[in-house]
Amino acid sequence: MIQTLLYLAGLCVALGLVAQPFQLPTANRAILEPDGGGERYFVGTAGKPWTSGQFGCVRSGGAQLHEGLDIRPMQRDRRNEPTDDALCAAPGTVAYVNTHSGLSNYGNYVVVRHEVDGLEVFTLYAHLASVGSGIRVGTPVQTGKPLGRMGRTSNTRQRITPDRAHLHFEITFMAAARYAAWHKANMGDTRNDHGNFNGRNLVGLDPAAVFRSQARSGAPFNLARHLRESPELARVLIRRPALDWVRRNPGAVEANPVAQRQGIAAWELSLGFNGIPLRAIPRAASELPANMGPYRLLGVNPKTLEQFPCGKLVFKRGQLWTLTAKGQQSLELLAY
Repeated sequence: MIQTLLYLAGLCVALGLVAQPFQLPTANRAILEPDGGGERYFVGTAGKPWTSGQFGCVRSGGAQLHEGLDIRPMQRDRRNEPTDDALCAAPGTVAYVNTHSGLSNYGNYVVVRHEVDGLEVFTLYAHLASVGSGIRVGTPVQTGKPLGRMGRTSNTRQRITPDRAHLHFEITFMAAARYAAWHKANMGDTRNDHGNFNGRNLVGLDPAAVFRSQARSGAPFNLARHLRESPELARVLIRRPALDWVRRNPGAVEANPVAQRQGIAAWELSLGFNGIPLRAIPRAASELPANMGPYRLLGVNPKTLEQFPCGKLVFKRGQLWTLTAKGQQSLELLAY
């Protein structure tokens, strides 16, 4: 009975009968069915089961992160190519378009910027066979607007075969609004063909969890609350009175009367396993540890690390937890 009610609630969301921030990005609705869709919804990597098309630590035996959902098409033409449209998941503005498929693992892709519950969030639609006419940076788009045709474009060594054609979909955040400048200063001669929309600068959350939470809630879904309730890997301090990430995501900020009275000297961030900030608390100078440098790791949740081993942001040296080089870089981006 509960599964049936969940399915009916999800169907109402999919049909737009319940106002929710995000709608499904293709005509495939199987993810909201009682069994979660399985191989009817997800496309796995070559030779791997459908589970490798989910979000999270689902590849290379749990060591490799997949940042989105790989969604199976519903319709194909005589050449076995998909004909499904990639549909805008929420009202927003086109933020980036790549039509040079050889320049990205994503192939042809579109990124849309949204403002949801005080958060600046982006949705990404990748491996498109083609981008829709009129889809240009700065174009306002509404929920359900076709952004392009599902396909299998990519620059990866192992090409996406017709049977594995899919839409790669992400709900993601931009770590640094000045990433292009950071990349130029810190990455040497490494190419950056996509400016601030370089994959290194995008940190996502599980879209399947968002869609299913919307279906379960029976009330308007709140993305900021969803973030706060996500598993926390670590708490960190960044000794900066102002963070651009906080400015762009005020919905993630929790009040602190001490910092409000004394002034803000640093920010305490709760991070998910892949470095996504879940919430931010301003801290006054009187609340900071003695002899603190620009960053401080305050605590780690070993259970989250065990459940999600692919983030690789922290490790244990003897009895002490410390940031990895990747973890340090994540904080540098958030502070840039």
